[in-house]
Amino acid sequence: MKRHPVRSRRAGFTLLELVIAMGLLTIIVGMVFGIARTSLALGKTIVETQNEEMEHQAFMDLVGRTFGTLPGNARLDLQVQDSGTHYLSDLTLQNVPLGFTWGGVERVAKAVRLSTVKRRSGYLDIVLSYYENEILEDPEDAVGRAPTEEPFAEIVLLEDVAYFEWRVLDGNSLEWLYDWEFPSRLPLQLELVMAVGAKGEEMRQVFWLPPKQNPLIQMRQMMQDGEANPPQPAVNIPGQTPGGGNRPGGGSPGIPGININPPGGAAPR
Repeated sequence: MKRHPVRSRRAGFTLLELVIAMGLLTIIVGMVFGIARTSLALGKTIVETQNEEMEHQAFMDLVGRTFGTLPGNARLDLQVQDSGTHYLSDLTLQNVPLGFTWGGVERVAKAVRLSTVKRRSGYLDIVLSYYENEILEDPEDAVGRAPTEEPFAEIVLLEDVAYFEWRVLDGNSLEWLYDWEFPSRLPLQLELVMAVGAKGEEMRQVFWLPPKQNPLIQMRQMMQDGEANPPQPAVNIPGQTPGGGNRPGGGSPGIPGININPPGGAAPR
């Protein structure tokens, strides 16, 4: 019987095994990078969402603080117009002096206006404008705006707003209005309904305007009270010296200027 010689097998990988190993490695690396990419995108989305929510909350806080600190002589005007796709509003606050630095220069704004500006994208920008002078006409005249007055500073507070609508509650009639043309008095409440982005959730906020007395009216009342009750001049009682003492010749130390001794010097019994 003839025996075949035994051949020794070399230790190593064949080409097919290397190709399979490289394919598996590629799949594993792709899965790892895919998971990492998804995690990064998810984390970025969460951070952007949190930043947007913080921005929206900061905007609501700013508006709430502004309404809560209005002076008694503040004037408010709200005008709304229908553009076909959106309701564009101009909310003007006057007699609310604000001091700040703009462009390295100290400025004081006597009036501010919160406006909705329609963009080509179809969304709205919420713009806050600062005016150096008064922009609402005198209360005795028709309510309006000075057409020649231009803001010296503008800040975009919100972008890509889907809708931004105001309602005001009249404290006298307790009716909700969409325009406010009574600059001589302030409404009781303001309600804001807004949504940001195409899929943004609707946000609704109600702001109270605490009633405050107009300082000019208070000063007039004080002047009228002063005229109605003028200070009385000092009256000198006979027998009393300007210093409050009794005149010579007697007098009761307890009742200045009144002599209780009868004529003749006899004391009463």
